[in-house]
Amino acid sequence: MKFHRGLAIPVLVAAAVGLTLTATACGSDDSSGTVVKIGTTESSPEWDVFEKKAAENGITLKITRYSDYSQPNQALAQRQVDVNLFQHLQFLGQFNEANGETLTPIGATQVVPLGLYSSKHKTLADIPQGGEIAIPNDPTNQARALFVLQSGGLLKLTGDSRQPTPADVDKAASKVKVTPVDAAQTALSLQSVDGSIINNTFLQKSGIDPKSALYKDDPNSPGAEPYINAFVTRAEDKTNPTYLKLVEIWHGPEVQAAVQESSKGTAVEVQRSGPELEPILARVQQTVRENK
Repeated sequence: MKFHRGLAIPVLVAAAVGLTLTATACGSDDSSGTVVKIGTTESSPEWDVFEKKAAENGITLKITRYSDYSQPNQALAQRQVDVNLFQHLQFLGQFNEANGETLTPIGATQVVPLGLYSSKHKTLADIPQGGEIAIPNDPTNQARALFVLQSGGLLKLTGDSRQPTPADVDKAASKVKVTPVDAAQTALSLQSVDGSIINNTFLQKSGIDPKSALYKDDPNSPGAEPYINAFVTRAEDKTNPTYLKLVEIWHGPEVQAAVQESSKGTAVEVQRSGPELEPILARVQQTVRENK
């Protein structure tokens, strides 16, 4: 989510909202043109540019900013918003399976690498045997964090689970132990642990330089596909031309320049259509079902 994206990511103050709109094939119309209600947990500067460029294309965005990750998908399913943009496919798949929903991605935005940070050590090799690493405790980011640590050689996972938990850590074969904490606490934990896996959202909030990561996952690898962030809508609206236009606007040069500035160059743009994302989501949901 940027969940960046991380993925990635819950502590923004709720703001904005709630216009009753008349549903049409292309959003809702009022005197200012086509109106689209969009939900997010983000308030980064690219949203100002995005809103401006949408207006230039005749689309008025009514943005609702939610305080945590549990809200935007529920709001979309309950028709309180038309579209949301805050999550990666792994998070979406978890939500759909847990709630019997069919929310659908209509276009990718980016992948944000997930990194390991430390205020005590300068390299991976400096982390001591038995060192403590804080990781996010929500299922989607927790699994990704464990994969990051395994890829970095700090721990070994047992079995072949595609959605591992701390119970899957082979303690005897691992250099570090993990401590799950609320994602919002990962940056705050830096002073008391040897390292912490921190989502991009909390890096920005804490003023941590993303380039200071001791290790990151590869956003271009096939394993990063579940962590592609995307515009999401209800299944019946996935071909709505106004919503698809929003995806196009997001990938415009001005919005992308703002994304790179706010992410300090860490966001990796991904241009994949809804039909390209749906098979990835289907694989994610299959894995979730298998791990129940």
